[in-house]
Amino acid sequence: MKNNDDTSNSNSSLDSRFNQTLKNVQGLLKGRSIPGKVLLTRRSDPPEELSPQDRSPSFGRSFSGNDAGTSDRMDKTRVAEADSISNPNSSPSVVKLKSTTSNIETMSNEVQKSAMGARSTDSARVMKFNKDLSASMIILERLRELAWSGVPPYMRPTVWRLLLGYAPPNSDRREGVLKRKRLEYLDSVAQFYDIPDTERSDDEINMLRQISVDCPRTVPDVTFFQQPQVQKSLERILYTWAIRHPASGYVQGINDLATPFLVVFLSEYLEGDIDNWSISDLSPDKISNIEADCYWCLSKLLDGMQDHYTFAQPGIQRLVFKLKELVRRIDEPVSRHMEEQGLEFLQFAFRWFNCLLIREIPFHLVTRLWDTYLAEGDALPDFLVYIFASFLLTWSDKLQKLDFQEMVMFLQHLPTQNWTHQELEMVLSKAFMWHSMFNSCPSHLAS
Repeated sequence: MKNNDDTSNSNSSLDSRFNQTLKNVQGLLKGRSIPGKVLLTRRSDPPEELSPQDRSPSFGRSFSGNDAGTSDRMDKTRVAEADSISNPNSSPSVVKLKSTTSNIETMSNEVQKSAMGARSTDSARVMKFNKDLSASMIILERLRELAWSGVPPYMRPTVWRLLLGYAPPNSDRREGVLKRKRLEYLDSVAQFYDIPDTERSDDEINMLRQISVDCPRTVPDVTFFQQPQVQKSLERILYTWAIRHPASGYVQGINDLATPFLVVFLSEYLEGDIDNWSISDLSPDKISNIEADCYWCLSKLLDGMQDHYTFAQPGIQRLVFKLKELVRRIDEPVSRHMEEQGLEFLQFAFRWFNCLLIREIPFHLVTRLWDTYLAEGDALPDFLVYIFASFLLTWSDKLQKLDFQEMVMFLQHLPTQNWTHQELEMVLSKAFMWHSMFNSCPSHLAS
């Protein structure tokens, strides 16, 4: 009986998230085509519309109201032909899915043109977050469901600590655990960082030198990260992490992964636009707490992808192969064109997996993207394949018109500088749909 209940809850969770994702697509894809083919169905009940009073105030550019994601109030939808996809006796090459373009165009009238902003500030979602976060024992699976579509910026520090397992779900233990962990970080800094070079090995000196070179290059487009104190905090976090994780040590790219945590935990103390922040306004105690939270959350994130940063980075190479196979399944023409031109996925996708797209999109969108990353939990590495496939196929038509050299240049400098939350939500929506269809038969990505 318990197994039946678990299965029912799992199906309900999947339906809820898929319904949520479909509404993203309804509002985003009017007049656009999707690479690949899917069939979406819906019931005739009209969706609820948000009243003006349901919309919360907007935040700054770096933490816009759109970060809060999408409403949970969705039409009932289903992925059709799922049986044929998941049937192990069916050959993936003969699975045929109907196009959604016309369906989506007819459904788009159900969503207000301003739906992106309205959804994101839906007071019902904020109330759900408040209810879950105020519980004495937080149900993490429910929090993941909410966080997947975006977290209100002022709740993000608390939610991220919980999703990563850094802060315990039991509210009675939380303060004590955070205090102990922050002190442990300070002890590690004193033991490993605040020492003269004469007490370091040659490898440690070289590693610290590399980190000190990389920190000023981190997120160069955001002036906040050019502040010497910010770079010094980043250096302490990265060096301490590397010393305590000798299996990988420091690998270029990990510096990028620390930046979303730094910004989110600083947002508890600094207000307004990130370009106007000054870390020197904070006391040493606050800075050390922020660094500690960044350190532990970075550690928790990387614990789930350890072989991404060990010698030869086999985890990333494996995911790049899966990405290539998934793109071939979804959009055979662009896959064939890239192969004919001799373009290898490692030439562009390695950086995507190494830095989790931080270098590919405007930084003010990164924290929203990471809401979804962290909500995925242990399943994140596999889901990255679907996100990156969706990201790549945003430019499917463009890529098919380029030769090898042009594709290399294009993929190294993608035109995302003017992206808003709308484009990001579209990427995540398509990624979720493809994951819902294909993940039930993982053999389609096996060699």
